[in-house]
Amino acid sequence: MSEFMDFVDWSIVGPALAVLVLIGMSAFFSGSETALTAASRARMHSLENDGNKRAKAVNQLRMQKTKLIGALLLGNNLVNILASAIATAVFIRVVGEGGVFYATILMTLLVLIFAEVLPKTYALHFADKMAMAIAPFVKVIVLVFGPVTEVVSRIVAGVLRLFGVDAENGISDDTEEELRGAIDLHRGTTSEHDEQRAMLRSILDLANVDVGDIMTHRRNVIMVDTQNPISQVVQDVLESPFTRMPLCKDGPDNIVGVLHAKNLLRALQANKGDVDKLSIEEIAMAPWFIPDTTSLYDQLQAFRQRRAHFACVVDEYGSFMGIVTLEDILEEIVGEIDDEVDTETMEGVRAQADGGYLVDGTVTIRDLNRAFEWRLPDEDYATLAGLILHETKMIPDVGQAFSFYGFRFYIVRKHRHQITQIRLYPPLEVDSDDEA
Repeated sequence: MSEFMDFVDWSIVGPALAVLVLIGMSAFFSGSETALTAASRARMHSLENDGNKRAKAVNQLRMQKTKLIGALLLGNNLVNILASAIATAVFIRVVGEGGVFYATILMTLLVLIFAEVLPKTYALHFADKMAMAIAPFVKVIVLVFGPVTEVVSRIVAGVLRLFGVDAENGISDDTEEELRGAIDLHRGTTSEHDEQRAMLRSILDLANVDVGDIMTHRRNVIMVDTQNPISQVVQDVLESPFTRMPLCKDGPDNIVGVLHAKNLLRALQANKGDVDKLSIEEIAMAPWFIPDTTSLYDQLQAFRQRRAHFACVVDEYGSFMGIVTLEDILEEIVGEIDDEVDTETMEGVRAQADGGYLVDGTVTIRDLNRAFEWRLPDEDYATLAGLILHETKMIPDVGQAFSFYGFRFYIVRKHRHQITQIRLYPPLEVDSDDEA
């Protein structure tokens, strides 16, 4: 053993071992940087709430991101420069001045493979696990290098200010856009994953959609006229598929109440079935009027606070526009909720054998985007007919065809100035040689 020790040239082996140790330290710094920045923020938050101390340490490090990155970069550069200096000195001693070239080639390969690509690749694949494993050690490093990184950060901020850049205010934290991006990246291509993405997007859209875009229009609202004979009113309510119906007097613009079928049945029971003793206006609840510009988010909160399910929508002049229910808003989030009244899942849309769709003009863009994962804009209009009118700046005739946003639209039916039916072809079916 002693002969072997005498045979070893420690002037070369010693520095070589030091270089390997320094490369290992560099790998630690590189992998730590990647793991701590790539770890799932949501998962770390959840684990911390469950009492995981290592997840808490990860979150604490991320709260001081500038110091964290500065300390890891400082440590990484220190060990890399030191390893390169030692390797260069050894090669110069062995092969002379040409050792600089050999040391540069060797250290570049070692640092690139074992101190950068390898640890960062591992950290990307096991970010959460690695971040929690190294968090306690990195906290010590940040504490030790803290004074140096603080000085470096101030120098960097000062230099950037010379070029008119404010490093602090330049940091963007658009949480909604980040959430939308995460939703779009949600893995999976099955219908279940499509529905999950649609639901999450719809929740974020609640504050940007008005009740006027989803309400049941007045022409489709079944109303009860208080001037009709009481027996006729009772018959109309019993034949209606809905439990709540607006009461109108002297025309549909004068809504005087909302009649609930259950309240009517209670009144009938109390009067032992004697219809003539009923007073519909006394049974009815007071109507709740809301502006058509109310956002779905605000209306959902209002429904919860008032413990109500039904509201009458009016425009800026107070004219009755339609009704909106709690179910309407919930359907904007979870999709169509079929009950004994509903007859089809996607009302107003029928798939065609040639890959197109026959769509009623009153179908909303939001419903189409949700059902088929399309990206048709709906900022300036609510329905498919509204999109065509907005884009064409005209009232088209039956048989006309238009192309925009990659879709092909054919006008199939029209009633007076209203587009009632459109044949629509999504982008994959569009012939690029056709013109609008």
